[in-house]
Amino acid sequence: MISKGNLLAGVFTAVLGASALTLPAHAEGEKDVTLYKSPSCGCCTAWGDALDKAGFNVIVKKTDDLYRVKQQVGVPENLEACHTAIVDGYVLEGHVPLDAVNRMLTERPDIKGLSVPGMPMGSLGMGEPDEDTQYTVFALPKVVGGKPAVYQKVGN
Repeated sequence: MISKGNLLAGVFTAVLGASALTLPAHAEGEKDVTLYKSPSCGCCTAWGDALDKAGFNVIVKKTDDLYRVKQQVGVPENLEACHTAIVDGYVLEGHVPLDAVNRMLTERPDIKGLSVPGMPMGSLGMGEPDEDTQYTVFALPKVVGGKPAVYQKVGN
């Protein structure tokens, strides 16, 4: 038999767990970013620091289960990177550049978010960009199984 205390604790945990990754849209001008990262990842910290310097309010959530986070927010396996963030209801997967984040927040496209798969050298948080820095920012489709589209090319 489940005690009243255990039942309430279970409900609280379920509600908290379900709401932790679904942030409500904020009023225009607010720039809260929730960054889910491994406790030991330095490049994720550097990406978050860059957003912080650009005026975002970065809230870091350290976790050893990033796979679960990615599943909950619907990041396709082929577009995964080392960290996942949420900003104004959009997903940011990996080392998404600031100009792409700002463009998305201004244009408000009908997408789930943006992804820079892997950890491309020269991307935001992955060292200094140089003339050889090239990578693609993908738009994450809202539909499960949908095809990602090129949102922006960097260095091409």
